Amino acid sequence: MTSSSSFSQDSKRFAHSHPEGLRADALMEEDVAWSHEIDGERDGDQFDRSDRAALRRVVGLSTELEDVTEVEYRQLRLERVVLVGVWTSGTVKDAENSLAELAALAETAGALVLDGVTQRRDKPDAATYIGSGKAEELRDIVVETGADTVICDGELSPGQLIHLEDVVKVKVIDRTALILDIFAQHAKSREGKAQVALAQMQYMLPRLRGWGQSLSRQMGGGKGGGLATRGPGETKIETDRRRIREKMAKMRREIAEMKTGREIKRQERKRHKVPSVAIAGYTNAGKSSLLNRLTGAGVLVENALFATLDPTVRRAETPSGRLYTLADTVGFVRHLPHHLVEAFRSTMEEVGESDLILHVVDGSHPFPEEQLAAVREVVRDVGANDVPEIVVINKADAADPLTLQRLLRVEKRSIAVSARTGLGIEELLALIDNELPRPSVEIEALVPYTHGKLVARAHDEGEVISEEHTPEGTLLKVRVHEELAAELTPYVPAPAL
Repeated sequence: MTSSSSFSQDSKRFAHSHPEGLRADALMEEDVAWSHEIDGERDGDQFDRSDRAALRRVVGLSTELEDVTEVEYRQLRLERVVLVGVWTSGTVKDAENSLAELAALAETAGALVLDGVTQRRDKPDAATYIGSGKAEELRDIVVETGADTVICDGELSPGQLIHLEDVVKVKVIDRTALILDIFAQHAKSREGKAQVALAQMQYMLPRLRGWGQSLSRQMGGGKGGGLATRGPGETKIETDRRRIREKMAKMRREIAEMKTGREIKRQERKRHKVPSVAIAGYTNAGKSSLLNRLTGAGVLVENALFATLDPTVRRAETPSGRLYTLADTVGFVRHLPHHLVEAFRSTMEEVGESDLILHVVDGSHPFPEEQLAAVREVVRDVGANDVPEIVVINKADAADPLTLQRLLRVEKRSIAVSARTGLGIEELLALIDNELPRPSVEIEALVPYTHGKLVARAHDEGEVISEEHTPEGTLLKVRVHEELAAELTPYVPAPAL
């Protein structure tokens, strides 16, 4: 207490004896007058005392997930690309259409397309894909536009990627890597993510590169494994390849386990004789919109390539009351890589195991016949050639009438619909009802009321032609499969004498 009181008295004596100290205290007040002579010489904005002492957040240093996501998304949207394609066959229009589709894929992946060029060659150059001279011209285009990525309309070998990057001095990717990037963005289910990861590792395995430390060797394994073993061991890149192969084997086992669960569900549907319909088609043709229109599934619909990647199976009913399942599959695209088909084979098996394929094609596309051919090529790869097919020409409200007439004339089993407006949906449902396989046995039975389960099964698994309630039981005239017909046979009425 003594020291405190003495300090207070000392401060008062100092204030009286030094009046300039009072002026210094006054200058610290917030409402001090602004002086042109003193304050006009200061550089930058001047803050109040409280503002100067306050903490100010430095933008961009936070590692919160939301901030990082916004930064990554902003960088993704700002990626500027130049497209390049090699035109080996067909017409100029075909080459331009292929490059336009590549541009749509790039925009879906989040890139800004600045320019696109094509080159006429008998076959792609083995070293740089487009030849050394054209690669130099491409370098000039990259410099002029300020692009940071080149996307090639084809699958490049590891050597072509390296050599072309050496010339253009920016990142080079091919069509396959672009599609895999879109798949990785849109995969939501556990199986979808596993399939995308497997396809990415298959693509990345032969394209691993080694620089510096990546080519250094571990200590090898000599005889007896002494302190300093004799032979050179694996390089870092060899170790990476081995680990990727191990991960691929693990991923294949996980996908096989998921496939088992789906096969059990499929076998259950077959046991109950529930027909299945698979929706297949080119990406962005409107498959998910059609599934929503037919079943009310609520699947994501977006005007983008590969907007929905994960398969969806929904229960539906024909106008005559027959139950069936409707499966939406992954969209197809031209030049779909074979290892991508292999990775998604378990998903595409829904097409091969179905009783009917609804082949959806975009009627508003300039060349819908090319979409039909590309999808049928993939359908052949998964072994679904023998499955009956109905060509559903979607977006009829936005299509050219002449294009619709041409498709309807060429494709014998086809129908024009609009999933957006509902045009032609009733006719499509009736066509599905007619095309689905019907039970093979027609039988008439008087089922006692104590066996109501048989009546319910007849409604679920068969086609009821007529039904009448009598004092003895329910008189059914149905068309059912052989197993259910055998159970109904004891209740077939005896013929009248």
